Amino acid sequence: MEKSNHFTDIRPDAKPEEYDAHDANLKGEMELNVGGRGATQRRLRNYQVTMIGFCSGIGTGLFVGTGSAYAKAGPAGLLLAYIVVGMVLWCVMQSIAELATLFPTAGSFPHWATRFIDPAVGFSLAISYGYCYNIAIASETSAAAVIVSYWTDLTPAVVISVGLVLILAINLMSVRFYGESEVIGGAVKVLCFLGLVIVSIVITSGGGPNHQTIGFRFWHHPGPWTNYNGITGPTGHFLGFLSSFVNASFSFIGVETVVITAAESVDPHRAIPKAARRVTYRIAFFYILGALLIGIIVSPQNKALTSGSNNANSSPFVVAIKEAGISALPSIVNACILIAAWSAGNSYCWVGSRMIVAMTTDHQLPQFFGRCTKSGVPYVAVVTSWLFGPLAYLSLGTGGAAQAFTWLLNLSTVAGLIAWATLSFCYLRFYAAMKAQGISRDTLPWKAPLQPYAGWVGFIGSTIITLIAGFPVFLKGNWNTSSFVASYIGIPIFIVPILGWKLWYNTKFQRAATIDLWSGRLQDGEITPGKPPTTAWGRFVDWIA
Repeated sequence: MEKSNHFTDIRPDAKPEEYDAHDANLKGEMELNVGGRGATQRRLRNYQVTMIGFCSGIGTGLFVGTGSAYAKAGPAGLLLAYIVVGMVLWCVMQSIAELATLFPTAGSFPHWATRFIDPAVGFSLAISYGYCYNIAIASETSAAAVIVSYWTDLTPAVVISVGLVLILAINLMSVRFYGESEVIGGAVKVLCFLGLVIVSIVITSGGGPNHQTIGFRFWHHPGPWTNYNGITGPTGHFLGFLSSFVNASFSFIGVETVVITAAESVDPHRAIPKAARRVTYRIAFFYILGALLIGIIVSPQNKALTSGSNNANSSPFVVAIKEAGISALPSIVNACILIAAWSAGNSYCWVGSRMIVAMTTDHQLPQFFGRCTKSGVPYVAVVTSWLFGPLAYLSLGTGGAAQAFTWLLNLSTVAGLIAWATLSFCYLRFYAAMKAQGISRDTLPWKAPLQPYAGWVGFIGSTIITLIAGFPVFLKGNWNTSSFVASYIGIPIFIVPILGWKLWYNTKFQRAATIDLWSGRLQDGEITPGKPPTTAWGRFVDWIA
């Protein structure tokens, strides 16, 4: 029997009836809810996917949140933390990018867990990961309101309302408009960070108005490490690093969302691998370089870093700029942080809605939630996800309301780390299935490097970070029941739905020899790859985007 030359060919020694079944599967997978297929449409251009991968999810955490982490860990602690977590994230990204290139399904993550681990795990991942991003909409819009207070006493409720309306409007448009909004927001973030890099070099070289040369002064005094909560010596230094390690992990959460664009990308076989490779530059440029610069330009003992402000006043970059005597830049940086916060909230609404769509393709939600407009926008899912945004108004309250909002945020942070571990395990099960079924990875459209070792590093590293997230409560004299519950309640919240779904539906753990490795793959003619550039300028632009 003559075989197709498509990359989804089954193994060479397959029997004729296996080819018949394979061909029948290819014909049926275009149907909705088969192989994770949804009703969304492929409208995201490659350059949009590249920018989403390079900048999406970067909000107030990178520009502002690093201040408190730096104060606890010192220059060496902060830098080492971002390097280690960056390595874990890189491994996670390589694993899930290979899956996304092969299975560009709606929502991606829950469907992979359903297919490669257990339907109960897919159900729970959709709930916890979807919640993580839906509640983050409220987090970023609330942060935007605080940022605006840097300039004016305008009622924060007005800022929150405007932000929520813009987020809903963008997400109800064609996904191409969402892609363009991410390109614009990403460009602002890149330009802002480039500006901060230049300013940081100028400041440490003595080019500021105060003409003080800093160099690596703060690495010598107060030193590369800090004493965590007054604990001196190597123990205090290690705990400071551990604290920054957890903070860095939360800053990185969101980078993985670019693979979700595979279901709506015009050419996922090119766009997703390229985005996975660009993650290396993102980690090095934004996080590792950022951590290095922070350790050069400002002292970890500066009290402004832990002032509790969520606007530019507590940003380590702005603290350094003010001390150098530069008066105009803080407002510009704050404006960039405001755009970053809104862009992150916009991205989180998009991700949350796609988690809902994924649940409909696996029949874990009524099909009503998967309805799409003629342009492929899952409007019901978008509105459902967006409805978590108004929780931002709780942050304006006092007492119980503000405490409730803080709790909601704490619950969402661990969910992202659990997703990293689960997705890495999905890849390990996929790898085992390929091996058990005698299918070579050479038949894949793209092979991630260092597998399966990268998958194991992503799984073990993410699990360790999840378990140590609330370590401060275990220190002598630091026990706080509320903090303990807030740090670790995300784990049982992930486990309980798994147990409930398994008991109700009696689902089974997927065996490597029987895992479905075919449905959901792209067919010949389903995508039309663009022509490769022929000029030097064209090749440069193609490399960039």
